[in-house]
Amino acid sequence: MILETIDLNGLQSLYALSNRLNLNEVFPNKVTIWKIRNNNPSRKSYVNNKIKSEEFDALIKITVEMSRYLYPYIREILLSREDSEKDSFVWNNFNRRFMELINERFNINCIRVKKLLNPAENDELLIKSLLTLSLCSSNKGYQKLKTYLFNF
Repeated sequence: MILETIDLNGLQSLYALSNRLNLNEVFPNKVTIWKIRNNNPSRKSYVNNKIKSEEFDALIKITVEMSRYLYPYIREILLSREDSEKDSFVWNNFNRRFMELINERFNINCIRVKKLLNPAENDELLIKSLLTLSLCSSNKGYQKLKTYLFNF
């Protein structure tokens, strides 16, 4: 969701990256990606699928590649949050868009989603997520993100 908040063409970008990374066998079309993304029980359009190992690995590869591409924006958002007196416009815009996407795509009656919508609690989650994405944009990003997700 963080990457989609930054990249307004989220699904199209995910599909383009999957093609560029030669993941066509795993994600032959946008619908396949959409179905995998909707495997989250907190989403409004929840689809209960078992994610296969190759799908999980492909999603990590796409996330790492997208993080590399979006790293300058991730950095700018984090800097904006850190120096809120100087220029919080970028952070506020990012946070507003994130909230809009959560309201639009997630079941807002779910307790976990309510925490995301609580400004006091979501700042910490957003910062941790942005930092994780910035760290996985490095050379060993795939392994770092995979390890992080298994330990989450």
